[in-house]
Amino acid sequence: MSYTYRLAAEEDAEQVLYVIQGAYESIRQLGIEFRAVHADLDMIVTNIKDNSCYILIHDGSVAATLSLKPLPEVTPHPFLYWFAVDPERSGQGLGDHLLTYVEEHIVRDTLNADAVTLATSKKHPWLLPMYERRGYERFFERDLGKDDQLVYLTKKLTAAETAARTLGGTYHESNRH
Repeated sequence: MSYTYRLAAEEDAEQVLYVIQGAYESIRQLGIEFRAVHADLDMIVTNIKDNSCYILIHDGSVAATLSLKPLPEVTPHPFLYWFAVDPERSGQGLGDHLLTYVEEHIVRDTLNADAVTLATSKKHPWLLPMYERRGYERFFERDLGKDDQLVYLTKKLTAAETAARTLGGTYHESNRH
C-alpha cells in the first residue's frame, strides 16, 4: 500500500471537507454536537491556515485527515481533533496509519512531547473504546449537551511503541503557513 503524509495546503481544502463531511455523517445522525459535524469550506481553510492539519494521500487523493493544535485550557500536551477517514476507504487501516504517524513522528519526535490528548463523545458507540485500545486513558469529562459528555483522553508516547510498529508510508512536510 502506498500513501504519503503531509500538512494540508489550502488547495486540499475541498478534499479535506469531503472526507470530514463523509466521516462525520454518522456522528451527525447520532446527534453528537462536534464542531466538525457542521464543517464548511471556510472552517476547513481557516483550520489549515491556523493549525496543523495533516492528511494521508492514497491513490492521489485525501483519504484521511487529522488536525493538531495546543489546547492549554485543558492540557499541556498537543491536542488532536477532526480525525476523519473517507468512509469509502474505511477498514483499510488508513486512519490507524495517520494517527500513529501524527502521534509518533509529529507529536513525540518533532514536538518532543511525551503525551498527546484528544476528546470524543461518551455516547459514540465505538470511538471511546477504539481510543482506549490504542492506549488512551480518560482524564476529564465535560457536558457536551443532548445527554452526552465530552471525554478527554491522553496517551503517553514512548520510543518502545515506535520500535514495535512500522508506518509503511512516506513523509513529505509541506511549507508551514
